Amino acid sequence: MKNVITVIVFALVALFTTNSAVAQSLTQDADRPEVIAKTKTAQLNEMLQLNGDQQRTVFRALVANEVSYKKQINGKDINNASVIADKKKVDAALTASMKNTLTADQFLKWQALTKQ
Repeated sequence: MKNVITVIVFALVALFTTNSAVAQSLTQDADRPEVIAKTKTAQLNEMLQLNGDQQRTVFRALVANEVSYKKQINGKDINNASVIADKKKVDAALTASMKNTLTADQFLKWQALTKQ
């Protein structure tokens, strides 16, 4: 009888622990730079008709941009001069990467999309 109760308690603990672990991973996945970059890349692909190489390069640039934003800008005072300088540097790096990757027409469309 003691073994049966122990097995039931263990099963209940395992059941409740699994549910909370799955719920935590779902909320954390949406904030990951790769997930955000994948979504943005898919949107840009629809609007700009990117080829395979462009998609890969744009994805990498967007991941690097998201990581930089999380490290240097998010959660900090946006009015701070050093944060403003970091933001300009991160945005300039993304713009340079996009300019090297996209055609002239695609780059102009991308600039119009980012200014909205």
